[in-house]
Amino acid sequence: MGVDERRQQLIGVALELFSQRSPDEVSIDEIASAAGISRPLVYHYFPGKLSLYEAALKRAAEDLAGRFVEPPEGPLGARLLRVMRRFFDFVDEHGPGFSALMRGGPAVGSTATNALIDSVRQAAYVQILSHLGVTDPPARLELVVRSWISLAESTALIWLDGRRIPRRELEVQLVHDFAALAAVSAAHDAEMGALLRGVLADEPTEGPFSDLVGRLVALAS
Repeated sequence: MGVDERRQQLIGVALELFSQRSPDEVSIDEIASAAGISRPLVYHYFPGKLSLYEAALKRAAEDLAGRFVEPPEGPLGARLLRVMRRFFDFVDEHGPGFSALMRGGPAVGSTATNALIDSVRQAAYVQILSHLGVTDPPARLELVVRSWISLAESTALIWLDGRRIPRRELEVQLVHDFAALAAVSAAHDAEMGALLRGVLADEPTEGPFSDLVGRLVALAS
């Protein structure tokens, strides 16, 4: 293999192992064995264990950030639901690695990997704003979007610890959570109120946002 091809192979092997166990529990020897090469040869392509881990996590971070990309077509609730389904696909496929990455640890706690996590959060934030058609968000909207992204992360981590709630239910719940956070903010701010009314005006009666309204009305009655 050429140098770049071999590097990409090692990154792929590392990610496959990270989908089964935390990066801290995976050794260079295991990666070398799975790749069919010697341990010294791994160090020929990566100067150290951390550099390989960072390269693997960079690819995973780019993949995760891409899960938030959604064509700006159709009602917002349906778009967010598709985003959440792709997000949970990633969490489901890379559970131990996702958990270790978000919670931090010796192998993933470097400045570089922390920057990768921040880049994913920022990419998700920018994508959600694009769905809302906002380029210069007011402070309350920024708070809503960033809080929702953090909520999605923490929900996924809790789900991984036993998977006691069906993921499809959590995907819908997180879309409802976004609407709820926006509604609470709108109750305190006219600008947020106008934004939320615009979003709801485009929602079909069978959409997730309308579903939340129906559930709340039924609960109140």
